[in-house]
Amino acid sequence: MAAHVRTSAFVGLALVAAVTAGCSGSGSSASKSPPASGSPSSSSVAGVQNNATPTESNPPGDIPDNQVYVPFHKTGFTVKVPEGWARTQRDGTTAFTDKLNTVQIQTASVPTAPTVGDVTKTVVPQLRGQVPKFAAPKVSEVTRHAGRVVLLTYQGDSAKNQVTGKVVRDAFERYAFYRSGHEVDLTLSGPVNADNVDPWRIISDSFAWR
Repeated sequence: MAAHVRTSAFVGLALVAAVTAGCSGSGSSASKSPPASGSPSSSSVAGVQNNATPTESNPPGDIPDNQVYVPFHKTGFTVKVPEGWARTQRDGTTAFTDKLNTVQIQTASVPTAPTVGDVTKTVVPQLRGQVPKFAAPKVSEVTRHAGRVVLLTYQGDSAKNQVTGKVVRDAFERYAFYRSGHEVDLTLSGPVNADNVDPWRIISDSFAWR
């Protein structure tokens, strides 16, 4: 009789263990089941993150690649300038400025077209006396969409910032356009370490006589 009781107890314990193992296996199987249809998997989320547009970080003076340009019209010519830049007018000179960069437009009536020699002999000495720490002048003849133009490149210090007191070392590109007694001097300036080759080319190539 005692043996029969021990055997029954053993069988009962075995059944309990089997039921417990079955429940445990079913829970483990559920945890490994694939995600429901329409829910993002870890790989798809990672793909979204990898395809996200990187944030652009421009060094001081760099004009953003997505800068928009708008036409500036004046009697006899038009030129594109960066949209949203502050505009000032003084003594026949129009300037568009944003932070550390400037586009300056000056007109004059002259009898003949400027040459490399003219700019070297007259303009360079004038700027040497006007621009603080004027240096590295180079005069050459280049071609833009409007035609032949005399280009003067040089460096100089900016005016002291009234808020920060800082002075920036600037690089300048001065284009002298000419037609039928009218000269337009387009000067582009910004920090020497800024990469504004493309923006300056966009502006200088946009100049057109009307």
